[in-house]
Amino acid sequence: MKPADKDRIAASLAKLMAMMCVRNTGLESLHAGLVPVTRSGDYSDVFVLDADGRKIPWAEVSHFDDDQMRALMREIVNRLYTFHVSCDDPEFLAQTEKWMAVAGKWDEPELDRKFLGAIKYEP
Repeated sequence: MKPADKDRIAASLAKLMAMMCVRNTGLESLHAGLVPVTRSGDYSDVFVLDADGRKIPWAEVSHFDDDQMRALMREIVNRLYTFHVSCDDPEFLAQTEKWMAVAGKWDEPELDRKFLGAIKYEP
């Protein structure tokens, strides 16, 4: 397989899996709600006042807790698993074509070298 074909297929698959397995999960409820106004542009002027009266800078606020993170990761893993075990099913493949019509309009992915460095196994 030519490198350009490999890259094109990998890009399409990455966008499709992101669309089908990550979008429309618990991530959507984390994304819902009001977005705070920032005049600085970097949210350094935004604070959260909690029930104990602490004024917490926006950049230091956890936007979801460990239980929500665990639930989100389970949901995404289950969807990725389902995607992989269903990829031979003609009905499932027909659905992927519909979703790809949307995901195909997204920006092209880029190689994440920071990710590759972070997962490097060194015994």
